[in-house]
Amino acid sequence: MTDTMSAYADRIVTAAAAVELVKPGAHVFLGTGCATPLSLVTALEARRPSPPDVELFHFLTSALAEDGAAYDSRFRHRAFFVGSDMSSLVRSGAAEYVPISLVQIPELIANGRIRPDVALVQVTPPDAHGWVSLGVSVDIVMAILRVAGTIIAEVNPRMPRTHGDTLIPAERIARFVQVEREVTEYRHPPIDDIAEQVARYVADIIEDGATLQIDLGRIPNEALKHLKQRRNLGIHSNVITDGVLELIKAGVVTGAQKTLHPGRVVASFCLGTRELYDFIHDNPLFEFHPIEYVADPAIVARNHAMVSLSQAFAIDLTGQVCADQFEGGFYGGVSTLPDFHRGAVRSPGGKSIICLRSTTDDGERSRIRFQLLSGEGVGLARYDVHYIVTEFGIAYLFGKSMQERALALIEIAHPKFREQLVTQAREAHLVRADQKMMSPRQYLVEEERVVDLADQRRVLIRPARADDAMGLKDLFHALSAQDVYTRFFRRMTSLPYEDAQRLCNVDFDRDVAFVAVEGPRENENIIGTGAYFLNPTTNYAEVAYMIAPAWQGCRLGGALQKRLREFAQARRIKGFVAEVLPSNTKMIRLARAAGDLIEQEDDEDECRIKTTF
Repeated sequence: MTDTMSAYADRIVTAAAAVELVKPGAHVFLGTGCATPLSLVTALEARRPSPPDVELFHFLTSALAEDGAAYDSRFRHRAFFVGSDMSSLVRSGAAEYVPISLVQIPELIANGRIRPDVALVQVTPPDAHGWVSLGVSVDIVMAILRVAGTIIAEVNPRMPRTHGDTLIPAERIARFVQVEREVTEYRHPPIDDIAEQVARYVADIIEDGATLQIDLGRIPNEALKHLKQRRNLGIHSNVITDGVLELIKAGVVTGAQKTLHPGRVVASFCLGTRELYDFIHDNPLFEFHPIEYVADPAIVARNHAMVSLSQAFAIDLTGQVCADQFEGGFYGGVSTLPDFHRGAVRSPGGKSIICLRSTTDDGERSRIRFQLLSGEGVGLARYDVHYIVTEFGIAYLFGKSMQERALALIEIAHPKFREQLVTQAREAHLVRADQKMMSPRQYLVEEERVVDLADQRRVLIRPARADDAMGLKDLFHALSAQDVYTRFFRRMTSLPYEDAQRLCNVDFDRDVAFVAVEGPRENENIIGTGAYFLNPTTNYAEVAYMIAPAWQGCRLGGALQKRLREFAQARRIKGFVAEVLPSNTKMIRLARAAGDLIEQEDDEDECRIKTTF
């Protein structure tokens, strides 16, 4: 036996004997997540008499309680994250929640605000060189262990040995407790149809070649299931779960286009099943690093097309996001939300996405609120927020005015709360005094189409939204005087807001509108619009179009008409009616192409074309 292994063997004791090193008044750190050393915690809780004035502090410790049960402790706790096991302790005052970005933990250690007298962790057996691996949880553990006065470790041969910055010398560990049990497994609870819809919308924003950070929430992890058609995704995340494993097996996650750690999955900790643990064991595809590196905004931003995906509990109409309070109590935590968010938006082509259900689980309250409730803290400031996604659609807020963002958020709120939100917003002058919401349904993302035009340019044709009004006004002012006259049959120098709303704020039942846009979702430019207005008596719909001059002659009008016809036919509408000036030959040709049976009535002032599908 080598000297190293002999020294290791000399320090192997029982869990009860190991925790005798915890002295009165000690500050004791507990390892994270699925690597929480359960035998040591159990032995410390069972110690009699309990050492007085001991404080336990930790990040995520949901493994302390089974099946979401509350954890009953004899000690006071300081928690950087409030999971299901800690929530009752926090509510009772037996635990204190510390709202802080995990990236700042080393700073608190350096200035003495965090003083780890003892650290309880779980590690692999030492290798031939006398080093143990932290396995599935590096996160804040490495920063703690570098300064901890006493380290006590469970040694578990079932803990996967991981690559990256995960190793510490066995000689740093004062006591070893041998255990051989399965590393705690974690599975996200099943989600319902609402969360499923949010996840689908989220996946729609993520593009080929993106590098992903996926937070712990159910919805972000569900979104992974809808990325099977993407190519060359990368992972640079605080946490990884089994959803990442599925994408690797499907050939979706390759890291081939990553600009930082190309070809590697970078994470700080892991929560998953035995299958995931076996896959990452001694696998150089994975690199685990301390959280202060993984979540450093400057590091995150070095990934091209970085996407940060997190879940929130509530948002107000100005865009303030609450992510660590729920139903009147603290839940979750700041964790790495602001850091990945800022890193992603500084990344070339990066995106930050916040997702949430539109209502509380019982459906009684809107999570999109006029104002955050008393006690709901702001996790992301309004000026920092980019994408917000609910089951009713996608809103992009960055750089928008208070009125624009309020309108965008109301549109993705649950329909039964929209009128109330509009009323509150009108009274606070967050929207126009005459603003209404017409659509009773979610944004129809499934009706979006990417279209290649005759001149090889590519555009997105999508359902119109109430917040497209200003974009339509810009489109109007791009038209020539003659274009305006042929579209509206009168001379106009402006498009009143009320008229713009009629062209985009529609119910998608009797009235339907699509817009053609160029540019990314973050900076769309409306270049055309097509709308129809149904006469329920005849079951024919009157159609109208506007096309920007720079986009005329490339068959954009035909693409919009095709989209309207597809939508109308699916709803058993008989056909279209178009009223066109006799001199507008291009529009006459377009209108005649709308249907199979054509009826045309001409006079000196107007040409009326009726087409039947």
